[in-house]
Amino acid sequence: MKHKHKIGIIGLGYVGFPLACLFSGKFEVIGFDVNGSRVKELCSCHDYTGEVEDEKIKEALQNGMICTTDKNMLKSCNVYIVTVPTPVDIHNTPDETFLEKASTLVGELIDTGDIVIFESTVYPGMTEEFCAPIIEKVSGMKLNCDFYLGYSPERINPGDKLHTVENIKKITSGSTPEAARIIDDLYNAVLKNGTHLAPSIKVAEAAKILENSQRDVNIAFMNETAMIFNAMGIDTCEVLEAASTKWNFLPFKPGLVGGHCISVDPYYLIQKAKFHGIMPRLMSEARMINDAMGDYIAGRVLRMASLKGVRIKNASVLILGITFKENCPDIRNSKVIDVYKTLNEFTDNIDVYDTWANPDETKEEFGISILTRKEELYGRRYDIVVQCVSHDSFNDMQFSDFCNENCVVYDVKGVMAEDLADDRL
Repeated sequence: MKHKHKIGIIGLGYVGFPLACLFSGKFEVIGFDVNGSRVKELCSCHDYTGEVEDEKIKEALQNGMICTTDKNMLKSCNVYIVTVPTPVDIHNTPDETFLEKASTLVGELIDTGDIVIFESTVYPGMTEEFCAPIIEKVSGMKLNCDFYLGYSPERINPGDKLHTVENIKKITSGSTPEAARIIDDLYNAVLKNGTHLAPSIKVAEAAKILENSQRDVNIAFMNETAMIFNAMGIDTCEVLEAASTKWNFLPFKPGLVGGHCISVDPYYLIQKAKFHGIMPRLMSEARMINDAMGDYIAGRVLRMASLKGVRIKNASVLILGITFKENCPDIRNSKVIDVYKTLNEFTDNIDVYDTWANPDETKEEFGISILTRKEELYGRRYDIVVQCVSHDSFNDMQFSDFCNENCVVYDVKGVMAEDLADDRL
């Protein structure tokens, strides 16, 4: 049975499209995206991100879900959910471009009584201080008189088949108590584990940014201790195994911190904190530590290669994995490229092998060509192998098949058997 709300979702990426499919079981849904090839793919019942199975897409389309590049089709909606990216620029300053365009679009579409919900990660206050004035200016309407706002932060974890959008608990909020109740009911209609209704939009915004900033700080601590232990000749993986026997030890691990959330979200809070006269030293230092890990790992690899007698100049290198995490095609903000760039200062002879990444997308984003099939490795021999991502498809690889004598194998993720890796983070 369809409910009275008609939902327009703006942005059909990792966040928006799973949400559109979920809502389509209970509501009329129109999904909008400016990327025509993306919309065409979804209308053909396939999602290259792997977040929604083909059968579920087919079911959603049969339920009446529409995916389109025509913004005018959204005019019949009375609830708008914005799920556009909120990245940072090359200076790590929040890039508000997508959010500004989405808010402008909403301002052109909304009618009296409509609700606009933002899921994009923002700094506390951005929904009401940045987005609302744009909507008001474009529409000529007034917030909490003619239209209402909500914020329900996304919690998408790419590649995670357990914590999918329908299975998580979601934070909700609204610009008035009545709007908050309607928004909370809206999400509760489709979620299995319910919601947490925050007392204000700012609290909901702050909670989202805290979730990922906390992880960033904890991983930075693990990265810093890994560097200390490496300098002392202590195996970090063995230290973590021992420390994890304590009941309240937090099981974070060192590594490359990329992706759409942890490596980006803290900058939104850092910027806002500075505006209020607060210098967030711990968060800023964590960001610097984690952003420098690619260079550090490459340096460890080069040092190990030198110790083993590998001639570094023009050495043949194989990097395993370019996505920001295992078993998903997401390359957004992948820090593997930092490892590549540092090694590339010493040799041009570098191959990147990834069975999940889209080669066209990787070429466009990083300017490098990748190998995607194991057959492409046949006949190639390498002086250095660096496993940066722990895709399951790498588990059965026989390094002896493509390693030269004295080949250096470095395990960033700490997943290889000890006799296979010469060194690990």
